[in-house]
Parts: sequence; structure tokens; C-alpha cells
Amino acid sequence: MKLPLYFEDLIAQATQLQLYKKLIIQLNKDLLLANIDLEFSEETNPLSLKLVLKDMVLDLLHNKFSDYLNLLYQVDVSEKTVQALDGRDMVLLSEDITFLILQREWQKVWFKSKYS
Repeated sequence: MKLPLYFEDLIAQATQLQLYKKLIIQLNKDLLLANIDLEFSEETNPLSLKLVLKDMVLDLLHNKFSDYLNLLYQVDVSEKTVQALDGRDMVLLSEDITFLILQREWQKVWFKSKYS
């Protein structure tokens, strides 16, 4: 599997394979397991998903750093990948982290779909 490098490509793949709702279900599951009080409707459009998730990540970075780390752990985002990001601009960092979260969730959904 080649991971999408852009949000639009990720959403296009998920939509084309009819796995977008499963992506949201997986994200909701990991948010719940990380004790994050956020749940997306399966009908959430991709842009809203991205913006709300980005705002939540930004809030966690500023106010609840341990919850942010717990979320990354639960989703299983690579620590090495996160450390390679430029952390000088928190808004850009939150966008990058949001994409890494969605990318990892997409990987989980794709593998489950392909091999189960």
C-alpha cells in the first residue's frame, strides 16, 4: 500500500473504495479509546472532518499535551515522523499532525478492508 501524501488524495481513495465511513468509525473508536471527547457523524463531510480535527489537535497541543500524546499513541502515529515536523508554527503543526492521524487511520481501515 502506498500511503497518500495529501489530504485530498486520502479522501479520494477512501471515497473511491467506499471506505470513508469506516475511516470515520475508526477515528471515532481511537478518539474514544484516547478519552478525547469528540465524535464525528458518519455523514461528516471531509472538509469539516479535517477542520474540526485540526482545531481539536491545536487545542490539545496548547492545553492538554498529555492527552495529545495519548491520542498519538492510541492512533499509533510514528514518533519519528512527528519529531521530524517543524514545530515553530503551532497552526501548521496541528495541520500536519491532523494529516498524520488521518493517514494512519486510513492505513488501518485499508488493511482491514483488504485482508479481512
